[in-house]
Amino acid sequence: MSLVLYWDASAVLSALFKDQHSETAWNLARTEGIHLLSSLAAAEVHAVIARIEREGVLAPVLVAAAREAFALGPWRRVYMHPDWQFLEQLASRWPLRGADLWHLALAKTIQQELHEVRLLTFDQRLAAAAAGEQLAV
Repeated sequence: MSLVLYWDASAVLSALFKDQHSETAWNLARTEGIHLLSSLAAAEVHAVIARIEREGVLAPVLVAAAREAFALGPWRRVYMHPDWQFLEQLASRWPLRGADLWHLALAKTIQQELHEVRLLTFDQRLAAAAAGEQLAV
């Protein structure tokens, strides 16, 4: 069975900026397999990078390097949206914020076709929900 990972923004950001999860993110990013990214995750990543740039948190060269790493990363764009049925069901089961619910529901939607898909996140609530839905890495 090959690796199929759906990345949320927290996982991508850990691959781009050093934090306590970076080593795991880097190792998984280098692992052969299918690495999926939604437009919502991309929007969240771009928003964080832009905020870091606006606030001057990092030198401009590091911001540019993060943008380049994001553009060249292993991620394949997913042109899908969550099944509406999953949104309602999962909202009842898990106390998630809207975007996290969306990511979980999209991963469940993808799982209908790619049974081996796993949701890579470093958000504790989303990770717990992913584990409960047999989507944890």
